Amino acid sequence: MPNSAYLELLDWRRRVSELFAALRQRQPTADTLIWFRAQKDALFRDHPQSPIPSDERSSFTGLPYWPFDPQARVVAHFTPLEEDEAPAARDEVAFTRIGRLDFSYQGQQLSLGALWIEGYAGGLFVPFRDATSGHETYGGGRYLLDTIKSADLGSDARADTVVLDFNYAYHPSCTYDPRWVCPLAPPDSRLAIPIRAGERLGRL
Repeated sequence: MPNSAYLELLDWRRRVSELFAALRQRQPTADTLIWFRAQKDALFRDHPQSPIPSDERSSFTGLPYWPFDPQARVVAHFTPLEEDEAPAARDEVAFTRIGRLDFSYQGQQLSLGALWIEGYAGGLFVPFRDATSGHETYGGGRYLLDTIKSADLGSDARADTVVLDFNYAYHPSCTYDPRWVCPLAPPDSRLAIPIRAGERLGRL
């Protein structure tokens, strides 16, 4: 990778982090979601480290999304696993299962694995697959939370809770270009119901 590309990637990560930091200062409304998506689409269109292939950016008009769902923002309770229950999940990126996140959505009690990405600084990571995966969304799943990128909407360590908002669920970069390496959702990060919120494939 050329030296300039490293600085471009640094700038990309900084801009994504700043976007989520600004998001956390706003109310979780439909207008906020519209603002966030416009900012993100502009980054995907204009930034040299966008996951959109360079020869497709001139015709890029924005990512496809589902409409705002006010019920898609939930507060999940974190239950840690005992040390002997937390095997490492292996992929191109190594992470360890540290617990589960339990929440209610669409009238059902659901649970997703809480993963910790290994390496310097680490970070909480919550990928998922659902009944839309493989046709309405990328088959490898989507991401709900990745604190390495500051892509989180808040947590409360005293209450053991984490905010999850499926309106902001997003596809990994490898959805758009196979040159990107992306960790995929493990078996305990799969939901049986369709989650029609956040990013999708194609157009409505």
